[in-house]
Amino acid sequence: MYGWRAKIGRISPSPETVGSEEWRRCLPDGVCLVETRTLIHDVTPEGLAEAVTQVERAALELASAEVDVIVQAGTAIAFFRGFGHDSELSRRIAAVTGIKATTSLTAIVEALRALEIKKPAVATSYIADIDARLVHVLEKSGFNVAAIEGMGIKRSIDMGKVEPAETYRFAKEVTRSAPGADGLLISCGNLCSFEAIEPLETDTGLPVVTSNQAGLWQALRLVGVNERLPNLGRLLQNH
Repeated sequence: MYGWRAKIGRISPSPETVGSEEWRRCLPDGVCLVETRTLIHDVTPEGLAEAVTQVERAALELASAEVDVIVQAGTAIAFFRGFGHDSELSRRIAAVTGIKATTSLTAIVEALRALEIKKPAVATSYIADIDARLVHVLEKSGFNVAAIEGMGIKRSIDMGKVEPAETYRFAKEVTRSAPGADGLLISCGNLCSFEAIEPLETDTGLPVVTSNQAGLWQALRLVGVNERLPNLGRLLQNH
């Protein structure tokens, strides 16, 4: 049977074409992904608010597959309402399913701490309003954001059309604008990042955290699968 080692449930934004595919390519043997979606079009406060109303329904769908953990993907969904919103979403999911839960934002925070990153440079796909909300939450979480720059993309579907080479180029430019940074964060689950992680770590000398990489790392550890995975940077090799 699939998932004899663990079953990971993922609530993805409906237009997402990247996150679940990046995960499936890297899952260890015996671990399977079960996915459901919440409808969203634009990564704006209004669009994100609509997605949040669908969380319990999506969580119950995943629970019917007897998953071992549920991850609320779509990083901005977990921070657009401010500090602590990620914990609230996890509580809501656990309350209706009895299954442990986390979010991409929660995983990012834990990954930054695991890598001892205190002053990240942040590259995103987002518009300026969403970037500002992310900075607020990161700073409330104890980080000092060295620089942040977004691609200014509003429609979620368009985020998934960005090539990995462009993610690499854009993120590298952000690090150049932040000479005091001690790490790099790429925030957006529908932005291709897996191919860019190791080249960025090699070329900038900084540890790299991305939404999908951190989410996968935390989900695996929450289900007790502690395998080191290649080609996904220091986080999946050393922690």
